[in-house]
Amino acid sequence: MTTPVRPRNDPVRPRSNPVRPRNDPAQYDDLAELWWQPGSRFAMLHWIAAARARLIPPPARGGALLLDLACGAGLLAPHVSGYRHVGLDLSATALPQARAHGVIPVRGDVLHLPFADGVADVVVAGEVLEHVREPLTLVAEACRVLRPGGTMVLDTIAATPWGRFLAVTVGERIPGGPPERLHDPALFVDRCALVAAAARCGVRLTLSGLRPSALDYLAWLAGRKPVVRMLTTRSTAGLFQAHGVKETP
Repeated sequence: MTTPVRPRNDPVRPRSNPVRPRNDPAQYDDLAELWWQPGSRFAMLHWIAAARARLIPPPARGGALLLDLACGAGLLAPHVSGYRHVGLDLSATALPQARAHGVIPVRGDVLHLPFADGVADVVVAGEVLEHVREPLTLVAEACRVLRPGGTMVLDTIAATPWGRFLAVTVGERIPGGPPERLHDPALFVDRCALVAAAARCGVRLTLSGLRPSALDYLAWLAGRKPVVRMLTTRSTAGLFQAHGVKETP
């Protein structure tokens, strides 16, 4: 008797999972087994994590600290080295997986960071601003724990019709895209407000758009590529990145 082989890009989802409200954090626990499963509904999170890492500079000193806010299962870890990589998340099912990939796990709330002022050389907040009701509070907290001269790296979804179309209308219906109901478009991020909030805290952000390579995506669907490159674009109306350095006194 042979065991059926699941297609590589089949969006695995346990049948017993309940249908939850949009943006319910419990979805991450429902889908905990998918974090590191190749071809799962979390595949694009891996691709975005690799793009996020491109904006992180090499550590400038021994023992440099990287704070990874809403770290999930530690998807950033394979793409950075040389840092003390501390990951904060609310998910009790994701943090053990982050630990297994070399992240020092801390359970906590991104809106109330349990860290001292100016402790981090790098603060990363990937794919989380669009999940909280007070994204500017998160930005202020991230700036607070960042040392002068330190680097901030963010990625999120713009509060635009195009952002909703890409992340929800299309994204939830394609292989590798986010699971259904993971995002609430009402929480997508105002880019001007984001830049202004960071500037008030001494971080001048530079924004750029992000999209998957169409050729890579087709090759991935066909099983010829293990990952898809995320390419930088001029338009920030959909998925976008932001990075900046905190001013020194």
